[in-house]
Amino acid sequence: MSVKAAATNLFPFVDVVKESVRWEQVYKVLTEPKPDIVPTPREIIWRKNKSTLFYHPAREKKYQTPVFLVYSLLNKPYILDIGEGSSVVGGLTERGYDVYFLDWGSPGIEDHDITLDHYILDYLENGVKRALRHSGSKEISMIGYCLGGTIAAIFTSLTELPIKNLILATVPIDFSVGIVPDKWLKGLQKGTINFDRLSEVYGVIPTEIMYGMFRGLSPVYVSPWVNLISRAHDVEYVKKWRRMDKWTKDSASFSGAAFKQLFNDLYKDNKLLKGELTIGGRKVDLKNIHCPFFVFSTSRDTLVLEKQSLPVIDMVSSEDKTYEVFEGGHVSLALTGKFATFADKWLSSRSEQMK
Repeated sequence: MSVKAAATNLFPFVDVVKESVRWEQVYKVLTEPKPDIVPTPREIIWRKNKSTLFYHPAREKKYQTPVFLVYSLLNKPYILDIGEGSSVVGGLTERGYDVYFLDWGSPGIEDHDITLDHYILDYLENGVKRALRHSGSKEISMIGYCLGGTIAAIFTSLTELPIKNLILATVPIDFSVGIVPDKWLKGLQKGTINFDRLSEVYGVIPTEIMYGMFRGLSPVYVSPWVNLISRAHDVEYVKKWRRMDKWTKDSASFSGAAFKQLFNDLYKDNKLLKGELTIGGRKVDLKNIHCPFFVFSTSRDTLVLEKQSLPVIDMVSSEDKTYEVFEGGHVSLALTGKFATFADKWLSSRSEQMK
């Protein structure tokens, strides 16, 4: 009699095969190296310092209007292209869009003085110019995710480049609320908690500190282990879980000057919401956004609350604007493939089709 058969007879109410697979998968997670992340087919078309602009061609091009993806400066962007079946980039290319994806890179100590102004006006603007030139398109659609959405909104309000559509996903706009504990948030707002000294001492905030900050603030770094144990019998789920687990532990470093600016101008003074933020000497006014506009939140987001995003819908001047809340969490939105489905449903009718 086989071991599994004997165990089945001994424990008739236990699915021995299922449990065997479950704990084999958990053992692999604990003992095997982190998985490789295989990106959607791409080529490098532009570089600036540590930043790289990738071009991902559509599998079968349906739209003349390409998409430009902007992700947060706080984490590495490959969460949006984390493997087949989970990739935002792949989902968009499968639906007929050419995709340009800006990887900010991780700054070194020599980049300590790079500010948000530099990232928006020198990196992002030049990246969009290069994408337009490469694509041969007269216009481009921009999608910003998380803090990348904040950056995309600021950029679109300032630039004269032809942004045809703007999509913001789980975007923080109102920084007076958030996941930070109330005492910490009030301390930031009153100036009793200040990150200037941290920025000045390190020059560039190390990856270890960035990881520690996020691990301490969000259950996204704890609850996945509960999910793993409960679903480890599903081999495909474990493959996706391992890629996500790698990403959560693979933090980017952060320029000290941009870090200081982020916490003082946005978290402390909430200047974007108040219309007091200046970038490159120009005041940022989201009323300058007139293109078709789509913003959405997720119902179980533990990183960016819906009330942080909601004000933006009344701040832009777009006549064609939509706000929706979808079922899901901040990270699961990217991992489940739903992001591309939501974006395409809105974007397809607003993108120039191939003739």
